Amino acid sequence: MSILRPFSAADLFKFNNINLDIWTETYGIGFYFTYLSRWPDLCSVQEAPNGRLMGYVIGKAEGHSFDWHGHVTALTVAPEYRRLSLARNMMHLLELVSDDIYKAFFVDLYVRCANRVAVDMYEGLGYSVYRRVREYYGSLGIGKGGRDEEDAFDMRKPLSRDKERRSIRENGRDFIVSAQNVS
Repeated sequence: MSILRPFSAADLFKFNNINLDIWTETYGIGFYFTYLSRWPDLCSVQEAPNGRLMGYVIGKAEGHSFDWHGHVTALTVAPEYRRLSLARNMMHLLELVSDDIYKAFFVDLYVRCANRVAVDMYEGLGYSVYRRVREYYGSLGIGKGGRDEEDAFDMRKPLSRDKERRSIRENGRDFIVSAQNVS
């Protein structure tokens, strides 16, 4: 049986098995330290009994007024531990903290449109597409202009504070914005 626990700085030395996945964004160490110091309650890991990391989520709280929300910056599970509901458990904890502690209106995340498995999982967790962001993801050396210019879905799930459900829209897949218009 695995445990869901807070993400610690020492975990940065143990998560290579997770970050080698092609869908996972890997950030600089300072990026992780910023999250762990500012939003430690929105960062957690799933750990196997042998101490091996199985997955992690890092998030933050941001915005203002009706846009105040929890944001999933990264959620990933090592390939050998997928389909065990680990991502669901980590997302539930992040949503709970966003709702109860941060009093957020919603939780949002960005996911590659081509990552159908992840999109389907998030939809199964109650998220819906709020908008499509053109050229949100880019990698040097791929595609025209040195970027892969891949689109992302901005997906959102309303929390208890969003009684009027302002954070979601019916036609989100048809609502397209450029990456420059996303803050």
